[in-house]
Amino acid sequence: MRLLIVGTLKGQLTTATKIAMDKGANVTHAESIDQALAVLRSGRGANLLMVEVAIDIRELVEKLEAERIAVPIVACGIENNARAAVAAIHAGAKEYIPLPPDPALIAAVLAAVADDVRELIYRDESMAQVVKLATQIAGSEASVLITGESGTGKEVLARYVHTKSNRSKKPFICVNCAAIPENLLESELFGHEKGAFTGAVARRIGKFEEATGGTLLLDEISEMDVRLQAKLLRAIQERIIDRVGGTRPVPVDIRIIATSNRNLADAAREGKFREDLLFRLNVVNLKLPPLRERPADVIELAQFFARKYADANGVPVRPLSAEARKALSLHRWPGNVRELENTIHRAVLLSTGAEIGVDGILTPDGARLDQAGPGHGSSAAAYAALAAEQVTRNLVGRTVAEVERDLILETLKHCLGNRTHAANILGISIRTLRNKLNEYSSDGVPVPPPGGGEYRGAA
Repeated sequence: MRLLIVGTLKGQLTTATKIAMDKGANVTHAESIDQALAVLRSGRGANLLMVEVAIDIRELVEKLEAERIAVPIVACGIENNARAAVAAIHAGAKEYIPLPPDPALIAAVLAAVADDVRELIYRDESMAQVVKLATQIAGSEASVLITGESGTGKEVLARYVHTKSNRSKKPFICVNCAAIPENLLESELFGHEKGAFTGAVARRIGKFEEATGGTLLLDEISEMDVRLQAKLLRAIQERIIDRVGGTRPVPVDIRIIATSNRNLADAAREGKFREDLLFRLNVVNLKLPPLRERPADVIELAQFFARKYADANGVPVRPLSAEARKALSLHRWPGNVRELENTIHRAVLLSTGAEIGVDGILTPDGARLDQAGPGHGSSAAAYAALAAEQVTRNLVGRTVAEVERDLILETLKHCLGNRTHAANILGISIRTLRNKLNEYSSDGVPVPPPGGGEYRGAA
């Protein structure tokens, strides 16, 4: 988390700085708008600006927009300065923090914008295999290509790889190649010198230099123009870049992670993506399965989002009713995890009873999820076919002993470690179950202890 504090406010921001640093933030100071812009151009970057209200926030916002620097602003001022607070919000600040600073409030603001607060939640075996591979290769310097449909969590997985790597204490910089106009993306990636083009009022460091020592995520790289791909290929191969308008090559030390929701091999055959660049990026491919192929993750994620948005909106945490869980399980989730998250957010806001009922599980157009039409894929027959396909896919290539072991351990987890209950469900004697568990323990397989099960998950 990189925080840039702009202004002094009679020493109150110094106190805020100490609080932020105690929370793990990397803090830089600037006393004026010009100094703040110099910091941002220099490549030191920031995830958040904390700005004194006495500074002209509207001018700061306009200058940031003119140089295409996107960073949220939080205004700070003395507690009774209500007029300045309102003016700051109208000028473009996202929040207002009264001073003297409250440690809990600053911690909440930092957490809201921190890069690493997103969790990787999973239970399904297909997702577990992806995470296992991601963990295995995280410590290497290999480039990684993460593929999958929109909304499956490609950026979340990229951040996971970064946090598990040797570069975790260095910056994680994300560039959305689809969101930046083609004629500006080169400057965004490689930076520019003063006067390189109209509007280049000063030298600005690009994302490659800003990410030095850390990881650069090129999100939706399939949308990058072919001509720019050639310059990117050189940067990846030689670890050297050229700023726009520059005369000297600049060395960089980064790891590249790229994502795409398109088939890049097909794009290469069509001449829309350089094949040699694909080879450079695709040293390791992490393919995220769509949510409809991860049935065990649906309820796990739904419960996580229900807790998250209950806390965020100050409402009681409500469990999902049996009918709601069924409706969620039967839905095909064409929008994947992103659609599920938005659905649960709506449900948290709309629910009023002791549980989140099926009445609150609505599609974006207001229809109940369990009554959605065929286009939403909520047919029980379709789900049954999907479930059968999933079971078959998980069994093929495995031994009977492996399937039996997983069945026993999953049943034991379901019973929270209760051996007698698990044996009854499995239809075996308690003695047979204990012998199996002793055998698994001897082989180094984790076994849930009596009275407490473990569920797989990663943050």
